[in-house]
Amino acid sequence: MSDTPPLSLYVPEPEFRPGDKPDFSNVPIPQAGAAMMPPVDVDAGEIRDLAYTIIRVMNREGEAVGPWADMLDDDQLKEGLEDMLRVRAFDVRMTMAQRQGKTSFYMQCLGEEAIACAFSKVLKPGDMNFPTYRQQGLLLSTDYPMVDMINQIYSNAADPLMGRQLPIMYSSKEHGFFTISGNLATQFMQGVGWAMASAIKGDTKIATSWIGEGSTAENDFHAGLVFASTYRAPVVLNIVNNQWAISTFQGIARGGAATFASRGLGFGIPSLRVDGNDYLAVYAVAKWAAERARRGLGPTLIEHVTYRIGAHSTSDDPSAYRAKEESTSWPLGDPVERLKEHLIKRGVWSDAQHHQMKEMLEAQVAEAQKQAEKNGTLHDGPHSSAATMFDDVYKEMPLHLRRQRQEAGF
Repeated sequence: MSDTPPLSLYVPEPEFRPGDKPDFSNVPIPQAGAAMMPPVDVDAGEIRDLAYTIIRVMNREGEAVGPWADMLDDDQLKEGLEDMLRVRAFDVRMTMAQRQGKTSFYMQCLGEEAIACAFSKVLKPGDMNFPTYRQQGLLLSTDYPMVDMINQIYSNAADPLMGRQLPIMYSSKEHGFFTISGNLATQFMQGVGWAMASAIKGDTKIATSWIGEGSTAENDFHAGLVFASTYRAPVVLNIVNNQWAISTFQGIARGGAATFASRGLGFGIPSLRVDGNDYLAVYAVAKWAAERARRGLGPTLIEHVTYRIGAHSTSDDPSAYRAKEESTSWPLGDPVERLKEHLIKRGVWSDAQHHQMKEMLEAQVAEAQKQAEKNGTLHDGPHSSAATMFDDVYKEMPLHLRRQRQEAGF
């Protein structure tokens, strides 16, 4: 008889489940301003600590402190607040539209608005984002027409993608927004490849790739890191760690690693963790990483630590797998409220101004929705012709597709 006990498989479990009272008091939250800001040409090995801490700028009193602070003036901060409020108003309207049957599907980014909105400010015309479905802030904080976004969500006659993409899977080359892929993690390989091509051509444009923490378990994540590291691709690789995949907590994808950012260290890539609910911190880290890429210093991996307040999508019910009070207990707070309090602390904002801006943006989104609905919705109004499914597949349509089109009556 063997003295060896029978093997058992370890399956990570979230700390809180439905019915539990969440307690995040044991989650280490570093002091705001405590993280160093290294020179942009630093060697990855010299900043290993930044892959394990959290870079924070705004403290509990709403003050901006530390070496990563003071990069934005009052007007830029107000613009950032407006961007986040616009995204939040847009999400509310489009979620309601899905419930009303005007579209089949929607995904909001409630609680994560600071990440895309702040990051967009460091990008230049010609740079290319390879986003997931939760970076609508990259478009809504630029001049991309909101009506076009809603047309795409509704798959109506004016849908710029002619009904060929799922709702919320936007695409705009002119606005540096690569077509969203429903196959998660492909963004890393695509972004790294695009950045390598930019370098091969001797261009000045950089790429940014976006991925959720759950998708870091995919092969493409690791393959992307290999190529980015080996060829020093001018790319910023973003992991949005919002604690939950569709119903799986972040410990499943993280495995035995201490943090998601630490995975970049094995590839020799400078890796940082940032408070994703701190607009100022996200902007500062994004600016640092983008400058590295523009100067030909190679890739940077950023883990944005945040929390997905809402459901994964309109098809999801988070009450089935996470504690009811988890989102309100999350220690990093609400990104909108934090920036609002920071501006009030600076003496350049007030509750009345905030309320006025919120109402103005809600009216702006409502008007865009009204205009888009003139072009139809999913179940009401004209749509792009089914004949267009044969277009843009090949540069020159081959014979077998011509035959299929004829057989379909087009």
